[in-house]
Amino acid sequence: SEDVLSKDAGECAICLEELQQGDTIARLPCLCIYHKGQVFLRMDIKFHKVAFMGCIDEWFEVNRSCPEHPSD
Repeated sequence: SEDVLSKDAGECAICLEELQQGDTIARLPCLCIYHKGQVFLRMDIKFHKVAFMGCIDEWFEVNRSCPEHPSD
């Protein structure tokens, strides 16, 4: 399900970027969370932002299981 993160929650296991308060996330049935929708990465010291499709969206294009719980 899609949700907005209410507090910082460590790093996304797919992109290794921090999951920060206010990020749009997907919460899987196993309760793991990942970026969902449009995600912005800070690419250099001037904080230019680059957008890409949400981590879990890209993951599910080629996989059908949780990245951290592939047997579930």
